[in-house]
Amino acid sequence: MCEHLQLSVALCRIGVYRCFRALCCKAPPSPRTEYALICIGLSGAGKTSLLERLCNESTNSTGPTTGFCIKAVPFPNAILNVKELGGGEHIRPYWCRYYPGCQGVVFVLNSSSSDEELESTRNELHSALHHPQLCSLPFLILAHHQDRPDARTPNQIKRFFELEPSARGKRWILEGSTTENIVAMKEGFIQLIALLEEKDREPQARI
Repeated sequence: MCEHLQLSVALCRIGVYRCFRALCCKAPPSPRTEYALICIGLSGAGKTSLLERLCNESTNSTGPTTGFCIKAVPFPNAILNVKELGGGEHIRPYWCRYYPGCQGVVFVLNSSSSDEELESTRNELHSALHHPQLCSLPFLILAHHQDRPDARTPNQIKRFFELEPSARGKRWILEGSTTENIVAMKEGFIQLIALLEEKDREPQARI
């Protein structure tokens, strides 16, 4: 009987010790990698509302971005610090001032635009894809507003924008998106994070 009592006391002590360790000595969670991105696209593409949805913010009073704004978009394995640039015609020539230091690009386009506006969008995307400071970076291209009846599908966008020949050899993802389908929208960003991590693992060139 005495031995059983001693064993019970020992087991209780072990249980209390383990609980104490779990509560008081738990290791802090490992820090998430942060990446600096830029988000570009013409006015009306939906950049602001898209980022607000990703950050679980209200989109009721969303208006055009006239300069730039920064949002920290959290994911389980990374935090994306996204600098959204205004897409007005008078702002676009200054986009390149914000390119230094970015590690990836999010390009948002309105897939229900007119042919004329899509032509302007294509020119801006091609310019970004081949810019010296962006050409080696991963791109996430979002064909936004897929819920509109006149929206072009991602495959139609790919052909219209001639992405296969123009972006050959570059890291890019083309995904359809809507503001309402947050799950699908996040999937595109998860793929972008995978490309960013892949680029991190590349050996650095020696100077």
